[in-house]
Amino acid sequence: MRPEFTSSSSSPTDRRLSALVRHLATASPLMESQTAVSFSATASLHGESVFSHVVRAPEDPILGVTVAYNKDPSPVKLNLGVGAYRTEEGKPLVLNVVRKAEQMLVNDRSRVKEYLPIVGLAEFNKLSAKLIFGADSPAIRENRVTTVQCLSGTGSLRVGAEFLARHYHQRTIYIPQPTWGNHPKIFTLSGLSVKTYRYYDPATRGLNFRGLLEDLGSAPSGAIVLLHACAHNPTGVDPTLQQWEQIRRLMRSKALLPFFDSAYQGFASGNLDADAQSVRMFVADGGECFVAQSYAKNMGLYGERVGALSVVCKTADVASRVESQLKLVIRPMFSNPPIHGASIVATVLKDRNMYNEWTIELKAMADRIISMRQQLFDALRARGTPGDWSHIIKQIGMFTFTGLNSEQVAFMTREYHIYMTSDGRISMAGLSSKTVPHLADAIHAAVTRM
Repeated sequence: MRPEFTSSSSSPTDRRLSALVRHLATASPLMESQTAVSFSATASLHGESVFSHVVRAPEDPILGVTVAYNKDPSPVKLNLGVGAYRTEEGKPLVLNVVRKAEQMLVNDRSRVKEYLPIVGLAEFNKLSAKLIFGADSPAIRENRVTTVQCLSGTGSLRVGAEFLARHYHQRTIYIPQPTWGNHPKIFTLSGLSVKTYRYYDPATRGLNFRGLLEDLGSAPSGAIVLLHACAHNPTGVDPTLQQWEQIRRLMRSKALLPFFDSAYQGFASGNLDADAQSVRMFVADGGECFVAQSYAKNMGLYGERVGALSVVCKTADVASRVESQLKLVIRPMFSNPPIHGASIVATVLKDRNMYNEWTIELKAMADRIISMRQQLFDALRARGTPGDWSHIIKQIGMFTFTGLNSEQVAFMTREYHIYMTSDGRISMAGLSSKTVPHLADAIHAAVTRM
């Protein structure tokens, strides 16, 4: 029987250990673990590796797509799995404004490589809060926001989740079904109990708004709710502003705590303010919320791991105390965040000319993705592909949830060397005008032959 730590008075450490046990149970039950310990001791005595019992883990379902793609020698292969922007030539893009900012940093001989404070680069934190909440945000003006620099969106979610597991009275978080594959792992290993609410409707390939309201309406008072700020991953389906307002009213009436994941601000519509509207609606009512930000997509800083966690509180005093506890989460996790990526972001955001240049480059990326949506839709319609493919141009952001099933996806990989996740999600940013016809041919064949 596995040990469970279910008491409401159990420590955060116990809760995280319990979550870890549950997480590993499917692959390695406790009995197997005890056997492995005995085996390791025996192996050590006989000169074998004490880790020879370790089972090879499966590839990450998203990153594993790239592993398979890299092994394929086909000249027509196409990787639509990983969410990273590509140019029309299929190349990774470093924004011109980012190169300028880096050059300025390199030329500044006064810069040193000292540790940042636990909460990160102060200027970066201030500018990040302003970017997501708006320059005129009352919450910022009243010092009710605390912002800490984290390791991109993943790190921001993890720090926020660990804080909530330690200090919030409700340890259940509701996440949309479906959602980004890393979400349930992050929250479970942080010590939270994960449940889902209906979000995507496969029949319409749009939002299951009625199901969403029903599930959140039946959630216990005070539960945490994960919300995608814009460009929902993996579906590309977002609520309208009117629907967001209904969601806000329902959540506030039940004292549900919003936890926004903002990974695509400006990258979805090409407009930074438009893509932050959902977050700002919740902040404008004076209530509390969490927001995780990432600069991977909108500034192309994927490998720099630049992100921020902001907590909007009722008062400045509470915000200050929350920050003090966030430090205690961060210190043993990664001590303090890296300086380079955050310095790039701060350099761009604080200079009006560079900021304007960034918005132009950002809109160009968003517009190219929108163009790829239209081209793919037109190509399918020209081929007379069975079905209604209008969801391709209705969805928004980096990803399209095609509606293709796992058998059709496997067929496209096998016959056309097109790589995507098994749920039919494709990264529109990986397409180009040259590769759209190949993808359209593959989809048409998969739909008509499978």
